[in-house]
Amino acid sequence: MSRFKPADPLDRLFEIGIILKGLDGLLETIGGLLLLAVTPATINQLAAALTQHELSEDPHDFIAGHLLGYAHGLTGSAVTFAAVYLLLHGITKIVLVAALLRNQIWAYPWMIAFLLIFIGYQLYRIAASPTLALSALTIFDAFIAWLTWREWRKQRTKSFVGTSSLNRS
Repeated sequence: MSRFKPADPLDRLFEIGIILKGLDGLLETIGGLLLLAVTPATINQLAAALTQHELSEDPHDFIAGHLLGYAHGLTGSAVTFAAVYLLLHGITKIVLVAALLRNQIWAYPWMIAFLLIFIGYQLYRIAASPTLALSALTIFDAFIAWLTWREWRKQRTKSFVGTSSLNRS
């Protein structure tokens, strides 16, 4: 089994992009595991400790206020849902990225489908409540999906050419 080797600048961007996706998957998996180990009460205490100084200086601090509000709104089922979501999302990314870096042709369409599903979800979230960060993530995901499709076409062509030359011998 061969390792992915970038042949041009777009291939290099593809490699960097999927490695970033893999690192993101690793962080999501770690976050999911942490959420399984931490209770909502602990999250509330941690958020209160992290925001206490900022809110004492500015009781209307936007970020600290929202962080505290989100922490107080967590329930056991919300934490469990978030943990399962992060674990499934993270592990899926790790598996697909590892397969892509090993040039496993089956992983290309799966990565494209995975990205398109989340792009659709992100577009729904943008329509409901637009944010610059989510918009940037969606553009990044669309670019990675396009690079993955481009690379998949190249890999299929190589695979087809290699198979047809074997059949002629």
